[in-house]
Order: sequence, then C-alpha cells, then structure tokens
Amino acid sequence: MLKIGIILSIAGMIWIAVVFLEGNRISEEFLLESTNSYGISHDFAGSDIGYYKVFMPEFAGDLVFVQILDAKGNVISEESINTKMSVGYFDYENSEKYTVKITNVGENSINVQVEFGSTNSQNMIPSGIMVLAGALLIIFASYMKLKNYKIAQPDENI
Repeated sequence: MLKIGIILSIAGMIWIAVVFLEGNRISEEFLLESTNSYGISHDFAGSDIGYYKVFMPEFAGDLVFVQILDAKGNVISEESINTKMSVGYFDYENSEKYTVKITNVGENSINVQVEFGSTNSQNMIPSGIMVLAGALLIIFASYMKLKNYKIAQPDENI
C-alpha cells in the first residue's frame, strides 16, 4: 500500500504541473523608469483563478506597485512588492480582458519580468483528489507498519 500511495501522489503532482503549464498566459520583460507605469492585458475565459508573477533580476531593494484591473478599469487586486520575486493570485468571474499594471515607485530604473495568466485550477480537481488519496494511503500504510513495532528494552538484571 505504501508504494501505491507514493506512486499515486507523484503521478498526481505531475498531473497538476502539466495542467498548470497548459494554462493560458503571457510574459513580457521591460525596463521600467522611475514613477512610470506599464500595463499588460490578457483575455481570460470563464471563471477561474488568475495569477501574476513579477520578477526583478537585478533587485536592489526597489519598490513596485501592482494592480489588476478588469475591462472597465475597476481594481480587482493590488499589492506593493519589494522582493526579488512575487506571485499574486486573483479571482475572475467573467470572460473579459484583464490588465496587470505595474508602477515603479522608486527612484531607480528597474528591469522587470512579468508573467500573467490563468492557473487552470478547475482542471486540477481530479489530480488533487489523486494526490489526497495517495497521501492517505501513505499515512495508513505507515500507521499499520508502526502499530506493532516494539522497541527492545535492555535487560534490567545485568
């Protein structure tokens, strides 16, 4: 049972990775001058969870401000980022164009890499159940092996 649980868990994790990589996404790299903004728009279909990843390869303590806007310009999510890499998530309900707007709050120019897209989480449910079943099998098999395990005690009359 332990081997079956390990195999199920690994197969489920690989399946989740494949489903995530099949998600619809775009990525761009650009130089963001001081107090300037840059926006990337992307069409999302249906309702799911979207994500954005902001990476600054030459990070020197700079601060950027990120906003997610819907097609009407309403703010869905916003965050201040002062780390080398940050990942944020947001829910979207409608099939429309969403925009990630990045503003350089600092005084220096920043090289920024942005990835923006859908997590494809609705398709991860069966693979998540597979990982859960594998984890439960691993726990149960480990319990059964350890249930009757006895530690040898030294003789008291030596």
